Amino acid sequence: MQSYDLDKTLISFSADKQSDWTIREAVEGVQIFGGIGSGKTSGSGRMIALKYLLNDFGGLVLTAKADEKDLWIDYCREANRLDDLIIVEPGGKHFFNFLQYESDYKIGGMSITENIVQVLKTVIQSSEEKSSGKNDDPFWETALDMLIFNVIDLCQLAYGTLSIDQIYDIVQTAPKNETNLALSAEPNSCMFAFKLASDKITKQIDTLRLSLSEEDQEKWKTEDGFMDKLIFENLPDAITFRLINQFFLEHYKNLNEKTRSIIEFSFSGFLFRLMKEPVFSLFCRHQSTFTPEDSLRGKIILLNLPVKHYFKVGRDIQVMFKYIWQRAMERRDVKENGRPLFLWADEAQHFLHGYDADYQATARSSRIATVYISQNLPNYHANMGGESSQYKVKSFLGTLGTKIFHANADIETNNYASALIGEKYTASVQVSKTTASEFSSTQSVSAQLEKSVRPEKFTWLKNGSSINGGVVEGYMHRQGRSFSKDTNYMKIIFNQKPTA
Repeated sequence: MQSYDLDKTLISFSADKQSDWTIREAVEGVQIFGGIGSGKTSGSGRMIALKYLLNDFGGLVLTAKADEKDLWIDYCREANRLDDLIIVEPGGKHFFNFLQYESDYKIGGMSITENIVQVLKTVIQSSEEKSSGKNDDPFWETALDMLIFNVIDLCQLAYGTLSIDQIYDIVQTAPKNETNLALSAEPNSCMFAFKLASDKITKQIDTLRLSLSEEDQEKWKTEDGFMDKLIFENLPDAITFRLINQFFLEHYKNLNEKTRSIIEFSFSGFLFRLMKEPVFSLFCRHQSTFTPEDSLRGKIILLNLPVKHYFKVGRDIQVMFKYIWQRAMERRDVKENGRPLFLWADEAQHFLHGYDADYQATARSSRIATVYISQNLPNYHANMGGESSQYKVKSFLGTLGTKIFHANADIETNNYASALIGEKYTASVQVSKTTASEFSSTQSVSAQLEKSVRPEKFTWLKNGSSINGGVVEGYMHRQGRSFSKDTNYMKIIFNQKPTA
């Protein structure tokens, strides 16, 4: 088993070892801010990516722009890691069946249904947050949970397996009025699933009854409550089916039409996108050719479904895989496998979800180095919608230990950077002069508290390109360790990769 020293230096900024940036700090998370053309990707981003690759990190790369695949191929080639790169893309050779994968794991005693519900609702809610803020409503969240739970349970009970198309069909044909589903004259997917599930339960009950002694079979016929007691003590599927019946026939179909439509559309809309190509083939149809655990063996998984090209479905599927990957990495035993890992997202605002702050709070102990790159704070506010977005963003950023600020024209981001770096005392000399019978002059020195880096300074930073000789400037701030005496920040110069 290879050992990894958390205090190993990744980046040395000067001869003073105090300024070294280590694996330990990397796994506390990195946030890079910079305006368009600031050099955040080609400057600090490129340097950190290469350091991770050269130090044998495994990882996951999410993509927002079409050129990110080629960028990471170049990084892996430069670090001699091309053989470790798994590119998931339309027409490629790699597939991941998320329903199959989640069905194979029981995390912390959770059932298959709970695993899948957590995945689906995390993606759906992160998408809904951007627009209407429904995630702030506990009723909507609970109703969505119950719908997903019962649809998945019904599908499993009826068919013994799960598929996106079956789940989608059940949602679309769920009862919406006072019609008794079991007696409905019009066949549909939900009714058919109910019939299959009912037949399965009936067979289980018959088998149970025939296994009883003659005395108990007589009680079965004559004693009130005896049959129900035995069924629910011995047949878990029967309990599940009763709960499914109660949900669909007593609660769901009697919901206000508008409320039910919102819940149903949220769920079925996401399922519909999963059923469309190329996502269906890549994540639903085929057997998995890789899993998140491949990152623990040093693989770099790159999801080449850039948001700028595939839009909402590209974003949703990457958020889904990201969440699955995060949970998988958290459950590994670092004593058995201590390899540092990285989670990389340029234009990171596209890939945030509600679990991120909780995940990042434990990422350090899981040795996961998160790197999020974005232009400014308003990007995060716009993509973490709802009434409490301001607090969500603050909570999220507070979990990332290192922050790098490049050239930026956004006032809010520059004020945040200046406030984070803090203030320092400077000497202020005051001279007073008087003329009366004689001329006199007095001088006093006082200490004044001023910002260490004023907000407007961030607008002047060099942003690379030939104009600046490939030089990119940025301020790095880190928590818990100073760069030098009483200084928690440093102005860094990054050199862009020379272009042909």
